[in-house]
Amino acid sequence: MDYFFGEKEYFKNIKKIKYEGPKSDNPLAFKFYDKDKIVAGKTMEEQLKFACAYWHSFCANGTDPFGGATITFPFADKDPMTEAEKKADAAFEFFTKIGTPYYCFHDADVAPSGNNMDEYAKNYIKITDMFLERQKETGIKLLWNTSNMFSEDTYMNGAASNPDFNVVQKCGFKVKTCLDANVKLGASNYVFWGGREGYMNLINTDMQREKDHIGQFFRMARDYGRSIGFKGNFLIEPKPMEPSKHQYDYDAETAIAFIKEQGLENDFKCNIEANHATLAGHTFDHDLQVCADKGMLGSVDANQGDNQNGWDTDEFPYDVYETTRAMLVILRNGGLGLGGLNFDAKRRRNSTDMQDLFISHILGMDTFALGLIMADKILKDGKLDAFVANRYSSFDSGNGKKFEQGKMDLVELAKLGQTAQTKLISGKQEYLESLVNQYLFG
Repeated sequence: MDYFFGEKEYFKNIKKIKYEGPKSDNPLAFKFYDKDKIVAGKTMEEQLKFACAYWHSFCANGTDPFGGATITFPFADKDPMTEAEKKADAAFEFFTKIGTPYYCFHDADVAPSGNNMDEYAKNYIKITDMFLERQKETGIKLLWNTSNMFSEDTYMNGAASNPDFNVVQKCGFKVKTCLDANVKLGASNYVFWGGREGYMNLINTDMQREKDHIGQFFRMARDYGRSIGFKGNFLIEPKPMEPSKHQYDYDAETAIAFIKEQGLENDFKCNIEANHATLAGHTFDHDLQVCADKGMLGSVDANQGDNQNGWDTDEFPYDVYETTRAMLVILRNGGLGLGGLNFDAKRRRNSTDMQDLFISHILGMDTFALGLIMADKILKDGKLDAFVANRYSSFDSGNGKKFEQGKMDLVELAKLGQTAQTKLISGKQEYLESLVNQYLFG
């Protein structure tokens, strides 16, 4: 089978990546991700549902605030539309060779914006028509798409939250176009990434009015999406900062509160990114657990940050402790439903070989595969869950259960408290952490 499309092969000398096991010395092979291996009742491919992020993999050229591009893509072309077509062929060659069953994109990643909205839509439709053909050829599916309403200077004061209604109108056109593409491509989800939905200073901001405008915009988008046959989840991706000083979707708790305040809870869930959770001062598994507890865990952007950097570094995950804790939440949640694990991650600026694009994804896929294996091992053994259950066992019967079920008032509780005998009960944190080490390395 040929793993390239169009007139040329873009990633030459790289064949389809296969599983070779942990003793393999081949950098272009999986060591732990065996897509057909059964873990917790499903194949790894079904449990993990990996997706490739179009923007980081085929658009990020190494530019940062202190330096220009370091990465040259083999599909580069002087004509923007010709480059977009070549990029589409290269992307599906990569998806096929690396073995991610899904992909994700922003509109601005895949087609040039043109000089006006009509050109924007024409270019976008042409490229997504190409995507549809490639999906039919390969079986690869769209996990979600979204609209970039943060990069252009038009959105410097926000998108749906913008104080200028003219900008909101433009947002409406872009999101309608993206939803049309979403349904055409059979996507499982649609994401609203609120990159500038926040404020820099309250002196010039009507905060509640802006949030209500976002809510109204989301309801309109939901209603339109449903009217054209979109049956998936709408997703909000929490992020505390960058580029706004304070964003309205600060973390999972804040996003869920907004969803419920705006009456969107029947259609909206959260897309949790690891690096965004840590920027908010949380752990990755914290924000996952918040969503799982509220029935709001929609999908995951799989990456990690750098504890020494105070910004969104979008690294490919390599921390097995973090992926194990994440997969514990996901497995206890019964999986991600319509969601998946999207690698919202980019290779480092000095990882300039095309081979590095494959190696970085292999790293991320192997790391989450290890997390899945370890999480399944922990859950099957049952010691951690048994400890937690026992820790709260005083609420399982008697007056504790009566309190938890809301069948007790404060007077009765206070009367019990007059004679309650308390004692110090160890949380055994160090023991449990050492137990996790045993699972990982024992």
